[in-house]
Amino acid sequence: MSVARKLRREENRTIGFVPTMGALHQGHLSLIHEARALCDIVVVSIFVNPTQFAPQEDFSSYPRDLTRDSGLLAEYNVDYVFAPTAEEIYPPGFSTYVTVEGLTDKLEGAARPGHFRGVTTVVAILLHAVRPNFAFFGQKDAQQSIVIKRMVSDLAFDTEIVVLPIVREESGLALSSRNARLDAEQRRAAAVLSNALSEASRAFDDGERNSGRLLEIVGARIDQEPLARIDYVSINDAETLENLDRLDERPVLLSLAAFVGETRLIDNVVLGKTKKHEVAGANA
Repeated sequence: MSVARKLRREENRTIGFVPTMGALHQGHLSLIHEARALCDIVVVSIFVNPTQFAPQEDFSSYPRDLTRDSGLLAEYNVDYVFAPTAEEIYPPGFSTYVTVEGLTDKLEGAARPGHFRGVTTVVAILLHAVRPNFAFFGQKDAQQSIVIKRMVSDLAFDTEIVVLPIVREESGLALSSRNARLDAEQRRAAAVLSNALSEASRAFDDGERNSGRLLEIVGARIDQEPLARIDYVSINDAETLENLDRLDERPVLLSLAAFVGETRLIDNVVLGKTKKHEVAGANA
């Protein structure tokens, strides 16, 4: 992988990096737009990472269309598209993995054992290959962003992590590559996830600070939708992912995963003080 060697020729120019698994949508493009605005050079990777999928998950059926994705990236004046093969990322004999302890044993980590080991390993490899000044991630994968921030800090990567807000459809449904698997009726039903989070957010704004009550609000709203089935709903500190019974002034992550039909979707909202985007890393 010679990406970093090519980019080093561009002295005194900032490099923005957006790692993706392809199947690009407006959520990805919002990250690229921000990278284009902030950085001199923009690199986007497209790599469906096999190590973050469990055996029973959808790696083989994950949507792949490099031609379509490359066309979209050209419209955004992306400077480099990095689309490595699995053999380039994980050559024969590969046996080194990156694990972030503590933050990865709950929420998506509990539901998908081994998932975050795959995520942190591939992100570490990509950051090493590209050597960006900034890397851009979406708030939809909130736990992933928290874990990557911790990895970047602990391992002293010379990259700042920028986390940007969730992009939603008009119904409120968070944009995701998996939304393509929903039929029209399921897509309508899936809006219940964001509606439930919004209802709990309004209760929080009205003064509700009991986490159990907020979880009940989310659960009750989703249970009204016959096509939706809750995997988990959780309230955690937005930085440490500590489980919280009663909320104080700290930002709080209210997150969920649910099945709509056979498609598993995630969503979240941060309660309390928020910013347009957050930056963390060796240079922050």
